[in-house]
Amino acid sequence: MAIINKLSIHQFRNLTAQYITPCENINLFIGGNAQGKTNLIEAIYYLGHNRSFKTKTIKEVINFDTDKFQLDAEIDDNRIKLEKSKIKNTISINQQRITNTSQLSQILPIQIITPDKGFIVNGTPKNKRSYLDWGVFHVKPEISKVFKNYHKILKNINTLLANNQINELDFWFLELAKTAAVISKNRLDYLQQLKQISLSNQTKELESLMDSLGEFNYQFSSGWLKEVNETDEQSIYQYLNKNKSFLLRVKHLNYGPHKANIDFSFNDKSECFLSRGEQKTLSIIFWLTQVVLLSNLKIKPIVLIDDLSSELDEEKINSILHYLKSLKMQTFITDISHNLSTINQINPMIFQIKNGEIKQSD
Repeated sequence: MAIINKLSIHQFRNLTAQYITPCENINLFIGGNAQGKTNLIEAIYYLGHNRSFKTKTIKEVINFDTDKFQLDAEIDDNRIKLEKSKIKNTISINQQRITNTSQLSQILPIQIITPDKGFIVNGTPKNKRSYLDWGVFHVKPEISKVFKNYHKILKNINTLLANNQINELDFWFLELAKTAAVISKNRLDYLQQLKQISLSNQTKELESLMDSLGEFNYQFSSGWLKEVNETDEQSIYQYLNKNKSFLLRVKHLNYGPHKANIDFSFNDKSECFLSRGEQKTLSIIFWLTQVVLLSNLKIKPIVLIDDLSSELDEEKINSILHYLKSLKMQTFITDISHNLSTINQINPMIFQIKNGEIKQSD
């Protein structure tokens, strides 16, 4: 179970020198617009991923008066320290430098719900794959090597196709078929586990989040054509070999796990026809289902929720907060205090953020 006991933030956006000791349950950060609430969420996310969910440009997250930022946290019995500049990146765990950032997410698993990252329901295929694979990685950490190999193989194949080099294609098609089949199988297995959780009593309380009773469903699209059995490497290899001439013409592999998607629906209504409020609510249900699954496996992620009040009424906010409290997850929530009376019912630790300065409320 991941718990941040102490968190230190230096020169990260407008958070110049902040130190907090959050509680093990619900931590609420209140402030007006552009005061630093989302920056706090982004900093915690950065600690677990060595990247931002808002930008790929390092200079955007470093305070404009300095040339580097530093994040430091005590998480259970571990200490993570991350120092980053425009030219240097130093990560250490328990004072030992590391190069494999996947170790960060093992120590600090994070589930994030934020408008900046986008909702998963009616989100982009890339965002959907990101949330899906986040769960797959934590259930089976060893699968991350397969994903890395797949992307290396894919890059090699695309280079060969772009340069019209036929000789080595057969070997790389075989290698891609092996890894692609493993990825699809693990994604399908994980989604099946999620569906079992969603049908269990553990998520019964989440039904109150929907205004009308109905069926929330999701269907996996593997990224291959229907004629391909996505979990059978021979079927994948035969498709690639059969379509070699076509692939040489288009110069890249336009099918496969890197094109996978999840199609969501509610009461047989496609996700694109749902209101933004429905999309957010169903996204939260999907995210919380993942949290429950990982909790059952003794992997308790830290939950980050930015801008809680946006597009949710007090009843839904109350349901979400009570559910999170019952799961006993460490949670970091930001809000502009419109629903403070509702939030106070769960007795959170409350912090105020103003001009990048964080203070615990009395």
